[in-house]
Amino acid sequence: MNFDKKTYTLASDIIKISSRIGHRIIVAESCTGGLISAALTEVSGAGKVIEGGFFVYSNEMKFKQLGISEDLYMEYGSVSKEMAYQMAHGALENSNANIALGVTGIAGPTGGTPEKPVGLVHICALQKNGDKFEMKYIFRGEDRSGIRMKTVGEALTILKQIIDKNQYA
Repeated sequence: MNFDKKTYTLASDIIKISSRIGHRIIVAESCTGGLISAALTEVSGAGKVIEGGFFVYSNEMKFKQLGISEDLYMEYGSVSKEMAYQMAHGALENSNANIALGVTGIAGPTGGTPEKPVGLVHICALQKNGDKFEMKYIFRGEDRSGIRMKTVGEALTILKQIIDKNQYA
C-alpha cells in the first residue's frame, strides 16, 4: 500500500519511538476500515509495537468484539466521543497493549445528519494508566477517501504526540 510521505513518516516515528520505550499499541477502527493499522504495519519493525487491531464497522461487531453496551449505542450513537472512548477502552481490555486508539466517524457520502454531518470524526487515544486524549473533527469538502485519509493522518498525529510526551516523562 502506498501512503503519502507525511503519513509514512508519522507511522515510522511512532514505531521507532514506541519500540525504544516499550509501548504496545492497539487500534479499534470503524470509518477508516483498517487504514490506521495498515499505515502502522507498513513500517518494518511494527511487530515489536503493534499488538493488533479491531475493524468494527457494524454496531454488532462493536458489541461483540469490544464489549460496548447497546445502551451506550442507544444513548450516544455509533459516531460520538463516548463511542470512540469505549472502542479504545474495549481494545485495551482485550489486549496487552498500553495505548489504544478508538476511531469512529461518517465518511459519506451518505449517512450524515444536521447533528452529525458527513465528515464528522471522533478519535480517542487511551493509555493503560487512564490518561486519555479526545478530538472531534469535521472534515468538510472532502470525498469519502479524503475523509478517511485525513482521519488516518490526525489519528497518527495524536498517537505521535502522546508517544513523544511519554518518551520524556
